[in-house]
Amino acid sequence: MRRGGETEEPATYERVVLKNASVYHYMKVCLVLENEGTGLSAVDLKQLILTGLKNLYGEVGAALSFDLLKYDEATLTAILRVYSRGLVKLWSSLTLLGSYQNQTCAFRVLQVSPFLLALSGNSRELELE
Repeated sequence: MRRGGETEEPATYERVVLKNASVYHYMKVCLVLENEGTGLSAVDLKQLILTGLKNLYGEVGAALSFDLLKYDEATLTAILRVYSRGLVKLWSSLTLLGSYQNQTCAFRVLQVSPFLLALSGNSRELELE
């Protein structure tokens, strides 16, 4: 109670939870091939990912929209952009993809974030001098 007979109103709180507020998710992935000398162009990589989606989810999966934003042919590392609602489908198809041109392969998901800037650095690879 305050002075003068005034009563103090109780504090009110509002809880706000944002679920999947971002439209896109970004994935940094690396392709590991059995024969390390095999070259793979950006077009071939995108086709490989589409094949994985089609094998797992059929024609509907192959229609999933994703973009190959950056690709390094030397390290076979790529940054992919996918709508947040399609992240699980893309990730699962990459995980289950096991061959490319009759050789064993595997995708390694290095980083995933709703923010592209978060993929610009990795604290695990930070070298202090």
